[in-house]
Amino acid sequence: MDPTTQAFLAAIIGAVVAGGAVLAWHVSDRQQYAARPVETPVVPPGVATVLSVLRSSAVVVDDDDTVLKASAPAYALGLVRGTRLLADELAEMVRQVRRDGQIRETEILMTREGVPVRNVTARVAPLGSRLVLALVEDRTRERRVEAVRRDFVANVSHELKTPVGALRLLAEAVHEASDDPEAVERFADRMLTESDRLSKLVQQIIELSRLQADAPLDAPVAVDLDEVVQVAVDTSKIDAEDKRISVIVHGTEGLEVFGNEGQVMAAVSNLVANAVSYSEPDSTVLVTTKADDGTVEISVVDQGIGIPAGELDRIFERFYRVDPARHRSTGGTGLGLSIVKHVAATHGGEVRVWSAEGQGSTFTLTLPQHHAHERQMQEESP
Repeated sequence: MDPTTQAFLAAIIGAVVAGGAVLAWHVSDRQQYAARPVETPVVPPGVATVLSVLRSSAVVVDDDDTVLKASAPAYALGLVRGTRLLADELAEMVRQVRRDGQIRETEILMTREGVPVRNVTARVAPLGSRLVLALVEDRTRERRVEAVRRDFVANVSHELKTPVGALRLLAEAVHEASDDPEAVERFADRMLTESDRLSKLVQQIIELSRLQADAPLDAPVAVDLDEVVQVAVDTSKIDAEDKRISVIVHGTEGLEVFGNEGQVMAAVSNLVANAVSYSEPDSTVLVTTKADDGTVEISVVDQGIGIPAGELDRIFERFYRVDPARHRSTGGTGLGLSIVKHVAATHGGEVRVWSAEGQGSTFTLTLPQHHAHERQMQEESP
């Protein structure tokens, strides 16, 4: 064999041997890598302990977006399912914090099937080199309260403008008609009507604000229901007589409810006043009382215009009126039923309504009963 051929064969054999050695090295390295355990991020023991007792929603996420640990409120709030974050915006914040290590905080509107369900604030921070911690607070109730307050202020401002503006116009009319006694008397009567509306509105606003501040009841007492109903009927007596409406009281006498006398008086008075205001002339308003399994029911039945079925869910809203065009003639403020609802809630009771257009309405206020024999035992005990 000539030297050239020998050299060529030697080169081929060397290449084969070298290739086999490289292949064997790769196979050995891959086997070693496969046998090497994968390091999984571990939540520090202290953090895990804190999360287990934390009342806020907290989530720890690893570098694969897997939830390693979450507090119970996080599951209850719907932030986590299994090992996955459900809130896309929160998941994106976690990824941003993992990339740059910067703490981020924002407010998130969580939705379900496209419908907003929760307002939450999220604060996301790095936890070590591979973990991210997200703290979430549910602000839904706070945002609702803020919205209610804004609406309340806006509604009060709007409602106050009407009588105040009317009084100003009437005062100008009186001034211009100073030489016409009949016109002055007519405008003065209108001014009295508007001032009464303004006074009633301010009084009910104060009453509703006090009710909201009083919950829950601090020192409930026995309230004589007979006296409450009598005062409520007497309060609406003049209006009832003007419309020739008969207010009839019927039911069980001697009942007592457990609560605040002023609040119960306000609630029943508003129900009777509404029944008289929205009843037709020459009709009847019936007020009944009865005891039922530890509670007392006060029902006010009228023969008024009735309430459309679609409006029943809204009649207890503040300033809401079924027929806004009639509120000036009835003198209504739209706050009476809101006061009734708050009194019922404050006392652990409820208020129900049945109504049909053209047939009238029945409002039933249910309050906890105060048993006379229990009170007697308390008084006799040392």
